[in-house]
Amino acid sequence: MKLKAKGFLFDLDGTLVDSLAVVERSWCLFGEKIGVSKEDIISYIHGKPALETLRHFLPHASEEEIMVHFRWLEKMESEDMEGVVALPGSVALLSRLNELSAPWAIVTSGTVPIAHGRRKVAGLPEPKHWVTFEKVSKGKPDPEPFLLGAQALSLNANECISFEDAPAGIHSALNAGSKVIAVHAPEGMPRRDEIDIVVSSLEQISVTGPDNNGYFELSVSKID
Repeated sequence: MKLKAKGFLFDLDGTLVDSLAVVERSWCLFGEKIGVSKEDIISYIHGKPALETLRHFLPHASEEEIMVHFRWLEKMESEDMEGVVALPGSVALLSRLNELSAPWAIVTSGTVPIAHGRRKVAGLPEPKHWVTFEKVSKGKPDPEPFLLGAQALSLNANECISFEDAPAGIHSALNAGSKVIAVHAPEGMPRRDEIDIVVSSLEQISVTGPDNNGYFELSVSKID
């Protein structure tokens, strides 16, 4: 399977880095504070902006109260990096894009302290462009994050391939008009017929280019 694009947009958590243990530790502690079960917390949180999640679990809280919880969570997640590692193939793929001078950005629901800390600990190359929580007015599944990511690369979203592992993020990228590669075939994956490729690992992906029109060719191989 092959796709062509002028730029590449990557979700961070669950796509480039494994931060699952940190995320679930922090949010489950939050759940304990407010009396929500671990199961209910974990079934909701992934791929969604923290403020949206807080408002979901605290529908009657004031914005001031929400922000207190938000800053508490941000501190917890930015200081706890135990178990954060690069997912297989992520460092090699990003390094290859840099070798080819291919435009790419990280598009994450995380805040700057959390996202930058995890990238560094995981040993990922530093992107020239970030879209973090601070830059968006509407988070995933709204298309704004991936529209901003494409804009940062001076491209249209339909000229980009987006990599995502969570249903909310897949919705966001599809709604932006981007081509989409779903990583790890997430449970509840939306709009399967609209997703271009599903991979189990970024190790399956190779990139060549650019051609005379500025397009890079992405190929996907099967891993036995």
